[in-house]
Amino acid sequence: MPVWFNKYKKELAQLTGLLLFLIFFFANPLSLPLKAKLVLAIAVLMISWWVLEAMPLAVVALVPIVLFPLLNISSLKEVSKSYSDSIIFLFMGGFFIGIAIEKWNLHKRIALNIIRITGTNGNRIILGFIISTGFLSLWLSNTATTMMMFPIAMSVIHVIGNNAQPGANMKNFSLVMMLSIAYASNFALGTIIGTPPNVAYVNYIHEKFNYTIGFTDWMIIFMPLTIVLLLMLYWVMVKWLYPNGIRQSVEGKEFIHAELKKLGPTSTPEKRVLIVFVGTIFLWVCKDIINGLQPWLVLDDSIIAMIGAIALFMIAAGKKDDNSGERLLEWKDTTRMAWGILLLFGGGIALAKALEDAKLMDQLGTYIASYATGNVFIMILVVTTVSVFLSEVMSNVAQVIVMAPVISSVAVALHMDPLMLGIPMTLGASCAGMLPMGTPPNAIVFASGHIKIRDMLKTGFVLNIISIILITLFCWLLQPMIMKL
Repeated sequence: MPVWFNKYKKELAQLTGLLLFLIFFFANPLSLPLKAKLVLAIAVLMISWWVLEAMPLAVVALVPIVLFPLLNISSLKEVSKSYSDSIIFLFMGGFFIGIAIEKWNLHKRIALNIIRITGTNGNRIILGFIISTGFLSLWLSNTATTMMMFPIAMSVIHVIGNNAQPGANMKNFSLVMMLSIAYASNFALGTIIGTPPNVAYVNYIHEKFNYTIGFTDWMIIFMPLTIVLLLMLYWVMVKWLYPNGIRQSVEGKEFIHAELKKLGPTSTPEKRVLIVFVGTIFLWVCKDIINGLQPWLVLDDSIIAMIGAIALFMIAAGKKDDNSGERLLEWKDTTRMAWGILLLFGGGIALAKALEDAKLMDQLGTYIASYATGNVFIMILVVTTVSVFLSEVMSNVAQVIVMAPVISSVAVALHMDPLMLGIPMTLGASCAGMLPMGTPPNAIVFASGHIKIRDMLKTGFVLNIISIILITLFCWLLQPMIMKL
């Protein structure tokens, strides 16, 4: 690329978005009325800026607050409601719990203990990282989980590399360690809060169809999917593409024990965070039973997440020799909070609502449906395939926000349950593995220096195909038994 292009690529991206805005407004290819034409042009503007990374995703998500009131699409008061939607507080609560787990090193203790159990030969170390990363990412942000696991993985690579036996393939071991923590984070699809696209879609379904997808229902279907995906990840990486030949390592075992010894006995703050964490999970899982047993306290997932989050700010850390009265979470800890993701959700909800109000999604869905097949399996396969490969070049949250209304309209036009197409589209959006920009975890591990782009392309393509097949089968065979609109 020319030097000037790199210097001005953001300006070029911004101008491209504005040009597309003007083209769609003045050309009006769909012969839309004024309001619908404006909404479509703004949607094109936002999507192009998201795809081209003209500005931070969260900043682009603020565009509706400015343009919708200015162009008389909706009032500022109405638009701003989208940025305080209940689903945002579900994600916020999950973020707070994740920060507390990281603050008190509970994540490190969990990961090291899992690796200690799985063993320390090359394959078992990788299996331990896949299991621990996948488990943590079910409850925490996949980006935060990868960032937590990254330094541990780098340390293990260093120790094993310094003591490698003859015949050991350290290049393969290092590559697989890095790729495994990214892909295991992406594949943690078994809970609603496991990945941002899940949260975005559950919120859309609630807003559009007044249907709440239960936390437990989601887990019953997609926790097994997560387990199968993680097992396939292990098999593909270790047994097929990149065997490492590293036998049981005394040094690796000593490193794990040394790290655990350094952590010391489980501290009082860790125990208290763990109690809040387990209690929150218990309420999420048993919410429907609790609501059915009594009529006074009606729980939902967002309320439960905020109960857990508020508890962390209320409960004393209980550290020895600490007279400051520090809580498990202090407000200063929230500087590490991914506030931008919450804004991104708000902007996406505002855009989706405007597209719905302008009836654009219904028209687009009807148009696509006129070319679609009525075969449910084929439709699920096509939607999943498009979603997985589209997420390689587009923010997966933005992708779900944009695609959910379209896919729902296609399903309605074909007289199908919208969940049958919407959920595989959502799951597929989290599985991008071919490019560093596909998901934040991919970008984090690519920066390690252990991964070449051709390795990520090859591995990601294989895992994309496996993800497409598994998601299609689970959504076609199992999903209708539990979830129906």
